[in-house]
Amino acid sequence: MVLDKDEALDFYVNKLGLEKGQDVKQGSYRWLTVRVPGDPVEISLEQPGPPVHDEATAAQLRELIAKGAIGGLVFKTDDVRGLYETLKARGVTDFTQEPTDHFYGTDMGVRDPFGNAIRILQQGKVAQKAKA
Repeated sequence: MVLDKDEALDFYVNKLGLEKGQDVKQGSYRWLTVRVPGDPVEISLEQPGPPVHDEATAAQLRELIAKGAIGGLVFKTDDVRGLYETLKARGVTDFTQEPTDHFYGTDMGVRDPFGNAIRILQQGKVAQKAKA
């Protein structure tokens, strides 16, 4: 969820590198999506409020969004370190983790302007399978 659809669209397209999907207005409601270029899966940039939420619920959701307590996305890339440098060059500043190597690959964390957590993963070769 986002607090401002235009600001979200700017971040996800111009900073993160996604592309605009659908942008349809019906009265005061706006259906807005973004997607990874070439991928048919779309991510809805929903704003708390009618017609989905009553005002009391929308107010609670806005408060949780501002705290960074709602939302999260995970994207995959072939070059997380290169993407990190690209994002910095595009003006992204709210990184929660610089690229870090793990047994499963390399990942980094960033937040959108509303506090939503975004993880970006470059998958590595796992030498050992996890055991339950």
